[in-house]
This record gives sequence, structure tokens and C-alpha cells, in this order.
Amino acid sequence: MEIKKGIAASPGIAICRAMVIDSKNYRIPRRSIMASQRADEVKRVRSAFAAAILELDELEAAKQIEEGKIRDIFAVHSRFLRDKSFRKRITDFIEKELVTAEYAVSVILREIASHFESIDDEYISERVADIYDIERRLLTHLLGKVAEEVEHLREEVVIVAYDLAPTQTASFNKTFVKGFATEKGGRTSHTAIIARSLGIPAVVALGDLMSSVTTQSMVIIDGKRGVVIVDPDEETLEDYQTYARQFLEFEHELDALRDLPSVTKDDVPITLLGNVEFPDEAEYVLRKGGQGIGLYRTEFLYLYGGSEPTEEDHYQAYSEVARIMDGKPIVIRTMDLGADKLPHTTRHPHEANPVLGLRSIRYCLQNLPLFKTQLRAILRASVVGDVRMMLPLITTMQEMRQAKMILRDVMEDLDEYAVPYNAQMPVGIMIETPSSALMAGLLATESDFFSIGTNDLIQYTLAVDRANEHVSSLFSAAEPAILLLLRSVIHDAHKSGIGLSVCGEVASDPEFIMLLLGMGVRVLSMAAPMIPEVKKIIRSVTLEECNQLARKVATMDSQRQIKNILRDAASRILPGTY
Repeated sequence: MEIKKGIAASPGIAICRAMVIDSKNYRIPRRSIMASQRADEVKRVRSAFAAAILELDELEAAKQIEEGKIRDIFAVHSRFLRDKSFRKRITDFIEKELVTAEYAVSVILREIASHFESIDDEYISERVADIYDIERRLLTHLLGKVAEEVEHLREEVVIVAYDLAPTQTASFNKTFVKGFATEKGGRTSHTAIIARSLGIPAVVALGDLMSSVTTQSMVIIDGKRGVVIVDPDEETLEDYQTYARQFLEFEHELDALRDLPSVTKDDVPITLLGNVEFPDEAEYVLRKGGQGIGLYRTEFLYLYGGSEPTEEDHYQAYSEVARIMDGKPIVIRTMDLGADKLPHTTRHPHEANPVLGLRSIRYCLQNLPLFKTQLRAILRASVVGDVRMMLPLITTMQEMRQAKMILRDVMEDLDEYAVPYNAQMPVGIMIETPSSALMAGLLATESDFFSIGTNDLIQYTLAVDRANEHVSSLFSAAEPAILLLLRSVIHDAHKSGIGLSVCGEVASDPEFIMLLLGMGVRVLSMAAPMIPEVKKIIRSVTLEECNQLARKVATMDSQRQIKNILRDAASRILPGTY
């Protein structure tokens, strides 16, 4: 049994066989196989070699290569892949050591690369890069099979990976993928956010996990405590099976609150909204007691399929959610593409630091046809329900005015063709950078509402990459600097008389609910599975208690001190959670 501690990314307990997804850019850990599996692994090697040779032949033919040096490179790769003794060395290693095909390929090719590096001959030593290229090509074909298996699962598993892209996580079939654990990541990475939206238990930032797990491993994922247990003993397994039942019972208790009003003990109403990525999640928000959609992340329309979404694709997605919500508010965020969310349909320049690069509203303003297509669809959907539009990552008044000018242009186009839309559709912005927080009073003059995106606000204020496990301990909403910015934005919104909500992960964190209420927040938007727990807290406190807590926190200058007092307050309401 091995116990690993990471970051709790999505609550819940999963106890299943592991499915390991390797990254082609990461070392392949040694995994043993049974003797009966040798023939299958050897067959996988032969298939990968055949596919790689075919791929090279097609590439060479497509390029119609004539230039000498390039032709030589292809010749070297092709010669290696057709060398029977080279392939036999790999298959012999599998049969003797009883290891997976990908591990054998990685070990043998790296042995060859190391040997080449040691030879005092410039031509030979330069072939090392070719060896690594061949390794990557073979591993791509071998590991592609694993990706295929994830899509066609027929048994319950937990996914173990070095890292997962947001699109990978969103594509998991919840019927069979019961949880996941990754070596990289942070609690507010997009991958973790999607896990919470889907209700999949997850732990991230586990460090060296994959070398401890095989495809035969039984794994426990404790998404509440941030613990992963590999091959648990009988006693631990029984304890966690009991804990999993208790956790499920607690969730059912919370679900019983669905039809009860979201009000404090002294009858102050608090609006609870859901965050969604896909139209079918809207039903889930209602089932969990949500009063509308506070954040519809539209970029996922761009991240699936082989083509760019049309205006009609956008319109159908938005109008479907509007019909499901039946008059309840829907806040549609314009596409937040860039960073780790890039559409497959267009080429993107390499960026050394994409989080500070061409993303979100900046991406939209540099891709006007894309932006206008989405704006047309949002405006058309605005007559189907209570649709509102939100602009992400606004940092300056210029960006705000430029985006609204483009919106007016689109409105004029619709007027010209007599296409109906709501000319009074509310347009707001996300406050998620220090500049927008500091300029909130001025930005309020151009906005109908603010939504505070705490994930990016914390990231940019504290200069902490929220997906970087090495600095994840520095990422905290309890830092006094963050709380000062929150108070300032809340004050400016109230003073200007515009709507205000919090839609970042802080809005669903039990430890921060009382503080947010005490600071003046009355609208919270979160992943749907978190709504019942937040409602439980709201219905268990008075606003005066929240005000007292906020005043007490305002006198503190230490993140640790603030975190302790918030946790203590939350644990008195939800003792079983801590």
C-alpha cells in the first residue's frame, strides 16, 4: 500500500481499478504485465512499427522530398524502423522482463541514444535527436490506443495521468470514469474546475504518482482530503468503502434542500447560480437547486469537433439552455480561448507565457469574424430567455469600449435584416485582473453588472500560476491583498448600483461563504454539485454572524490566521466535512 498526498480538486470518493494515461512528453514508468499478456504486448509493438513506417512513407510522399539532408533524415528513421534486429531487441525485452510495450520501447531507444551520445564521432552523436524522434513516433501510436480505450470504456476505472487537458476531462464518460489523479495541476486549473462541474472526484499535484501505479492497481481517490491510496490493504479498503457510503448519504441529505429557499436564518435571500460548459448541464443545475446560470463557458464549443462552430451552432446551444432555464437568468461569457484552451481548427503562435498572452477578450478582439459570429448568436438567443452577456479578462476601459462598439455593429447588422433581439440585454464584465479591480468604479459606468472571477484574480495578483503544483501552496484567496481587492470591487459595484456576483471557485468553498456574505455578496455562482453544500451553510447562519466574521478578518494581516478562523467557522456548520 502506498499513500500519496496532493491537492483536493473535486470532492468525492472513488475506489476502482486504475487506467494509466501516459504523456508522450514524459518518461514512461515501468509497469509489469502477466506472462499471459506477453503476446498482446509484442503484437502492439509490431502494430506501432507498421503504423510508424506507413506514416513516414505517407509523409515523404506528401512532401515530395528532394533536398538531400531532409531525405537523409527520413532514410535514417525508415532504416531504423525496418531493422528486424532492432524490433526484436524490444520484443525480447518484453518477453524477458514482462513489461509493457511502451516501457520497452522507451528503455531500448534511450539505451541506444545514450550509446550514440558516448561515441566520439560528430555524425553519430548527432543521430541522438533522431532516436528520440523515433521514440516519440512509436509512443504516439502505442499510447493512442490508450486514448481510444478511454473513449470506449465498458468498466469503471479511475484515470491516473501526468496531466490532463480540460478537453480530455470534459470528454470523460461519467458512467465509467469514477475519478482521476494527476501528478501536475492545481485546484483552480481548468481541468479541476471541469471535474467539479462533472461531479468527478479528483486529486491533483501528486508529484511522482505514475511510477507507483500499474493497470492492475486498485486505487482510492479521496477528493475531499486530497489523498490517493495505491493498492490499499483490506482494512484501509473497508474503511474507505464505509466512508464512501457516508459521503453519499451526506450528499443525499444535502439534495433534500433543493426546493428550500436559499436564505439566511434572518431571512436574507442569497441567489445561487450554476456554472456550465455544455447545454445538457443546465438540467443538472436545476436538479441541484440552482436559480439560474451565472457562468456559461462557451469556449468548449470550439474545442470539440473538427470544424469551427457556426452561428447556428452557437444559437442552438444558447437557446437550448434558455429554454431549459425557462425565464431564469443565463449569463453567457464570450469565448475565453487561449492559454490551455486552444481550438483545433486554427493555428496558434507559440507563446512563452500564454496565461499573459493572447487569450480571452484579447483573442476575440484580434479575431473579429469569430467574435462577431458569437455575438450575433448571443443576441438572437436573447429573445428566447433572460440572457445576459459577460466579457472576460477586461483589463482596461479601451478593451471594454472596443468590445461594446463591436457589439453595437452586430446589432446594426441584425437591425438591417430585421432579426429580433433584446436591445436592452444586460452586458457585464468579469473582474479577474488587478487592473480591472482597481478601475472597478470607472468600469462600472460602462457595465450592467460585475462578476468577480476569483481564480484569475488570485493568479494575477499573487503572480502564482494556478496550474503549477510547485507554487500551489501560495495560491490562496485568504491573502489580505486578495480580500482588499474584493472589498474594493464590492464597494464600487454597490456604490454604482450595478449587479455583482462571485463566480470563481471561492464561491463554492465552504470556508469562504460566510466571509463573502459578510463582505456584501448576495449572488454566488458555482459548479452545480457544490450548490447544496453552499445552501446548507447559508441556511445555517445569520447575516450578523457573517458581518462579524468579515469585520474580524479585516483586522488580520496573515493568510494562515485568516484561513484558520474561516475553517473554524465552517467546521461548526459542517462538522463532518473537516
